[in-house]
Amino acid sequence: MNLHEHDATPRGRAFLWGGLILGLVLVAVLLTHGFGLLGAGNESSSEPPLLVREGEKIRVPEKSPLRARLQVTPAQAQAVNPKMVLPGVVESDPARTAAVLSPLAGRVIEIAVALGDRVHQGQVLALIDSPDLAQAYDDSEKAADTLQLAEKNLTRQEEQFKLGTASARDLDQARSDRTQAASEAARAQARLRVLGVSEDTQHRSKHLVVTAPVAGSVTTLTIARGNMINDPTQPLMTVADLSSVWVTAMVPEKDVGAVAKNQDVDVSISAYPGKTLHGKVLFVSDVIEPDSRRDKLRIEFPNPDTMLKPNMFATVTLRGTEQTRVVLPTSALLMNNDRTTVFVATAPWTFERRTVNAPLEEGTTVALESGVQPGEQVVVKGGILLND
Repeated sequence: MNLHEHDATPRGRAFLWGGLILGLVLVAVLLTHGFGLLGAGNESSSEPPLLVREGEKIRVPEKSPLRARLQVTPAQAQAVNPKMVLPGVVESDPARTAAVLSPLAGRVIEIAVALGDRVHQGQVLALIDSPDLAQAYDDSEKAADTLQLAEKNLTRQEEQFKLGTASARDLDQARSDRTQAASEAARAQARLRVLGVSEDTQHRSKHLVVTAPVAGSVTTLTIARGNMINDPTQPLMTVADLSSVWVTAMVPEKDVGAVAKNQDVDVSISAYPGKTLHGKVLFVSDVIEPDSRRDKLRIEFPNPDTMLKPNMFATVTLRGTEQTRVVLPTSALLMNNDRTTVFVATAPWTFERRTVNAPLEEGTTVALESGVQPGEQVVVKGGILLND
């Protein structure tokens, strides 16, 4: 086919000649500038990558700008004192805390102290009108009268036995009666002594007097004037000797092996900022609390001015024996899922991730228990750029 066969009109021939000229111009442009454009694309693709992953390792190429943003230093070993910081609470010593009970039922007619009062041993705390007290006196009188009669009968039997008018059996029976009567009288007298009242039945106490079993502070009060006391196991009040108190802390189960009796302890009290108490572990429980999976330890402190009050919050810091540990800046630590990791150089500008155990933190530094050896090169700044 020729041009004349495609379109023989003058207008068609002009259109075809114009297309041929435009095509020749485009070919000339490509020939002139095309290789330059391709060259520019090759220059862009030749820039070095920021980092290269080689299996478990990460390599930072020579011309990577990351090199200027990473700081790598050798790990240093230092002597540190391991610390364990635990929440604690001030408690009264159970051996110095007494629940005040009424030995008899009755009605409270007077309360001689108030909540928070300090009392001395033997001080009157309350008076109770008790019918059982009158019964105790009656029992004592009956026992005394029975003993007196038994003694007279024994004397009579002994005299008759000497005269031969009484048998040995009657004498033995009189002696047995006298022994039983004496025991019953002694029991009745002891009962009055336990009640804390006069043993003289001729001078009966009108009311049951409840006294302080120990010196201390009234920490709880559960009665009011006019109350009926029917349960002898119900405490009327609690008196606690706070001249010596405990600070109790709860140790996580995983750390139980790191605590022991006589271990040095520092205790700070929230109520007294800046004041630190120094003591030793008095007691470590042999039983783990089933609900919290923690173990109790206690530290005893003298408290002559009652500065430490039960239920105060405290912070307990246990110090272990001095150990040599690798110490790094905390900026070296990275979180990877639920693990604490660092990046360690295995070759120049080649790093691998290491999982570390870092329970001890001292401000801006951290002492590692495992994961890094002294002298190894560790990324201490910019490690987040290598992180996943």
